[in-house]
Amino acid sequence: MSSVRIECVANEGCRIGESPVWDEKEGALLFVDITSRKVCRWSPVTGQIQAIPVDAPVSSVALRKSGDYVITLGTRFAALKWKEELVTTITQVEKDKPNNRFNDGKVDPAGRYFAGTMAEEIRPAVLERHQGSLYTLFSDLSVVKHFDQVDISNGLDWSLDHKTFFYIDSLSYSVDAFDYDLQTGKIGNRRSIYKVEKEESIPDGMCIDTEGKLWVACYDGGRVIRLDPETGKRLQTVKLPVDKTTSCCFGGRDYSEMYVTSASDGMDKEWLSRQPQAGGIFKITGLGVKGVPPYPFAG
Repeated sequence: MSSVRIECVANEGCRIGESPVWDEKEGALLFVDITSRKVCRWSPVTGQIQAIPVDAPVSSVALRKSGDYVITLGTRFAALKWKEELVTTITQVEKDKPNNRFNDGKVDPAGRYFAGTMAEEIRPAVLERHQGSLYTLFSDLSVVKHFDQVDISNGLDWSLDHKTFFYIDSLSYSVDAFDYDLQTGKIGNRRSIYKVEKEESIPDGMCIDTEGKLWVACYDGGRVIRLDPETGKRLQTVKLPVDKTTSCCFGGRDYSEMYVTSASDGMDKEWLSRQPQAGGIFKITGLGVKGVPPYPFAG
């Protein structure tokens, strides 16, 4: 795979860059910086980033069918009007857990917004355990909780036939699968399909390609790995010039480019001097596969 090319397209120095989503209409990449509390949009045409500040840690962003975006903000699902820089709360969860926040989120093929929570970190990946849960925001703006006892709710995606939901709870060091009912949004029959190896470190954000294979960003592992969910085998490893790779998505005109977010939180001066692109946004080309366009939230 010598044709694989990695380029830092935005040396943004994100504290925790996360949730890359391709916005086809804008021809731009959305992402968030959780700890810096901003939602960002990078244009490959201008090379510029626009950022909208918000009032709490913002952990994921998704497209919305009616236009603009939805985000997870603190323990709220919220709507974001981009031009007006206006955020309105849709609903809140876990009012009894002031130390919790949402983490990764993604919209399912039926337009429901799945997102999970975690306790705020003391240091990167160090936190009070089993405080999180996984939720779905339905198009009628009601919320369902699927399960709790989650450490760090992370990567999620759906199989191409929409019958399987893939999910990562980072500190379980496992990529899990559930049976998925597209009609109801119900999940069940949880099982592990891949146990992360030591040098891969902590499984974080995830996306699927048009061949049905999963791509997982490995936090502290400085790589994205490609997995076959059927066989549980790792097919490919792409190493990046930064350790704290956080999430990945496909984008570009034909979804053949992969975008990877990264973080710089928890890195000292010496570490940062060795990895000046930490917290940057990376573009990987030449993978030879394409991704699935993101689904918009139907509500």
